[in-house]
Amino acid sequence: MMHPPKPQPKAAIRSLLSYRPSFGEAKQGRLIRLSANEGALGASPHVQKALQTNGMAPHRYPEVQDQHLNAAIAERYGLDSSRILSSNGSDELISLITMAYLEPGDEVVMSQYAFLVIPQATRIAGGTVVKADDVNMVTSVDNLLAAVNDKTKIVFLVNPNNPTGTMISLDEVRRLHSNLPTHVLLVLDWAYAEYLDKSFSDEAARMVESADNVVMTRTFSKLHGLAGFRLGWAYCSPELLTTLASIRGPFSVNQVAFRAGIAAVQDREFQKKSVAHNDKWISAMSLFLAQLGLEVVPSSTNFILFRFDPQTGPSAQQASDVFATQNILLRTMEPYGLRDYLRMSIGTDEEMAFVKEAFLRLMQPAQSR
Repeated sequence: MMHPPKPQPKAAIRSLLSYRPSFGEAKQGRLIRLSANEGALGASPHVQKALQTNGMAPHRYPEVQDQHLNAAIAERYGLDSSRILSSNGSDELISLITMAYLEPGDEVVMSQYAFLVIPQATRIAGGTVVKADDVNMVTSVDNLLAAVNDKTKIVFLVNPNNPTGTMISLDEVRRLHSNLPTHVLLVLDWAYAEYLDKSFSDEAARMVESADNVVMTRTFSKLHGLAGFRLGWAYCSPELLTTLASIRGPFSVNQVAFRAGIAAVQDREFQKKSVAHNDKWISAMSLFLAQLGLEVVPSSTNFILFRFDPQTGPSAQQASDVFATQNILLRTMEPYGLRDYLRMSIGTDEEMAFVKEAFLRLMQPAQSR
């Protein structure tokens, strides 16, 4: 048998494109980074205080599971702390789930434009990705169910979805679950749940508690503003938790993240302020962009997806390039097959005012002189 001249990765990942967030760098001055769905107002001021107090021991390994964090999450969201598994961001959970529940050739069903980390993790685990078409940029439960067959092991539902920002109702989520075989795992990726009414996460939690084949994944990277510390958590059955914990790196969450997470989840006032800020600007910017003639996808998140018509104005890529020269970073959507679209996260009041002026110069150059 002929061997290649150097070590080769397994076949399933040889052609894999890595998930590459768009961060950019400022030419000079401050970069307005609206490309990564980060929390507009940063983290709670209580986080900085928590990190300045004594008690950090860099030479000590962190807890495998910090029960203080799990208790704080359970208290905040009305959950059973024994069903909570913390993780190195919710990305780690997606990887753990695919590694734990897929044999080579097993299928994962997801919506057409769901988060790019899902197909990446599936392929690394040896699984096959099956995408169900959206209907008008919204996840279709009928199409997800039609894609399920004997090879299906996992269905991922990102709701609200990234990068579209659209969502389906809890009734539709329940309909999806009730029509799945009991051996198929339903993953509820609820990364943007904090921006929605409390019942949205409550209902998902009740689904987890009443069924063995549902897991909800959450993150501290969005509303809580802790993207740099990498902290996420899962809510699931005890059996599923044991399985995921058995393959998770024992110290995948560090001391700093645990401590920051406790301070962040307990600061309800900051969370309320962040939600109000987001609601204000999602509404204002959606209207503003539509008035400029852009096609805006309704959003239930902290970002807006919108479409350019290169026949009547600049293309999405041209717009992105122009904004980049002004230190404004938006997310191009070509990796999702949405070439004519850009995605913009919500920033601070000051950033949003600056961005509005930049849009006026781009789309209405004559009027803005």
